[in-house]
Amino acid sequence: MRNILILLTALAAAGAASAQTTLTVITHDSFDVDKKLIAAFETQNRAKVRFIKGGDAGELLNRLILTRRAPIADVVYGLDNSLLPRARQAGILQPYKSPALSRVPAAYRLGDDGLLNTVDYGFVALNYDRAWFEKNGVALPKSLDDLKTPAYAKLTVVQSPATSSPGLAFLLATVNHYGETGAWNWWRAARAGGMKVTRGWSDAYYKDFTRNGGKYPIVLSYASSPAAEVFYADGFTPTKLPAQSPTGNLFLPGSTSTQLEGVGILKGTKQTALARKFVDFMLGAPIQTDIPTRMWIYPAVKGTPLNPVFTFAQEPQPTPIKAEVASNPQRLVDAWVTQVLRAR
Repeated sequence: MRNILILLTALAAAGAASAQTTLTVITHDSFDVDKKLIAAFETQNRAKVRFIKGGDAGELLNRLILTRRAPIADVVYGLDNSLLPRARQAGILQPYKSPALSRVPAAYRLGDDGLLNTVDYGFVALNYDRAWFEKNGVALPKSLDDLKTPAYAKLTVVQSPATSSPGLAFLLATVNHYGETGAWNWWRAARAGGMKVTRGWSDAYYKDFTRNGGKYPIVLSYASSPAAEVFYADGFTPTKLPAQSPTGNLFLPGSTSTQLEGVGILKGTKQTALARKFVDFMLGAPIQTDIPTRMWIYPAVKGTPLNPVFTFAQEPQPTPIKAEVASNPQRLVDAWVTQVLRAR
């Protein structure tokens, strides 16, 4: 009997030693990194990383707030500067400042409280389908005032600020440009003129944009999206770039916005030490080098090399969002729903 107990104890100890710790990471739907890098992290830390796709970033935040009493993940990636105020208010994140933040320019850091560590940045911008405009002989709009007219509004698809982070960034840009009353008037006029408002970026870009078989030749996306169009074109080679990209940017005054995406640790995790390692991992050189041509954003860590195709990814100079506009984006989203979405 004694020998059996010894054997059972030894087997239990061996099982515990070999058992892997699981780290659950929830992300927006566009998250994409090399699986080999994730496998290397798992091997190095004797852990298993489980990913949950949480929808567009706005939907992701809604889900995290609804489940905050029983968190469904340990780490979140994909919340951005427009969503951070609401995440902070909801108390879903616990602070951790990665040592790697020292290599991120101060202008791209998501505050001093360590709730989100910046992984990447980009520029929300309107894109247009060059071939469609050339074929139809239509001049490009020159301002947001042009864009709200039926001639251009019916050609445009954007994302809802209630569910999409680029949609929210665009809303903040319009409020910043026009003021609240002017912004609601702009949105109502644009919708009345035929502008489509869809749930998320993937639907807008891959279903509604004319480049992908839709009927809208203007889409709210990113200033780096033209580079992606070149990269995924048949016969692409970085040593022989085309003269221009098939899509272009419309940097209409008041329409662009800087987006900072980060990674953070969720309150309630039982894997704090491993979660911190994952945050560091996301700011490490392998991931920073990998993500530009996977998610079409700029790596936050200064000096990270970029693929030559980023020649087609312009960096605009958006008008900074005023503090009073950025401080409570949820109030503006609620007002947008009332003033625009439900307006008759």
